[in-house]
Amino acid sequence: MVIVEFVIVPLGQKSLSRYVAEVVKLLERKGVKYQLTPMATIIEVPTVRDAFEILEQAHELMFELGAERVSTTVRIDDRRDVERKMEDKVKSVMEKVRGG
Repeated sequence: MVIVEFVIVPLGQKSLSRYVAEVVKLLERKGVKYQLTPMATIIEVPTVRDAFEILEQAHELMFELGAERVSTTVRIDDRRDVERKMEDKVKSVMEKVRGG
């Protein structure tokens, strides 16, 4: 699985929650596993190609919602030696925190 963190910001907007909500609806319609955080959205998809297709749709959605300028930032974790999911990464850290 590829884990992708992204932030899409329609520039010039004071509140972003309505824009984020529409991206979350897009992810849910597509059946994409996601985790919403206070500062970004994280998705888990099979391939980088899948990630970029979804990111393009989310980016374009901002223009459909009336944005005139959009800034998108993306971080990709693509590990091929083992199958890792979002919760695996968190679990690994928390085990170390608890002395495991």
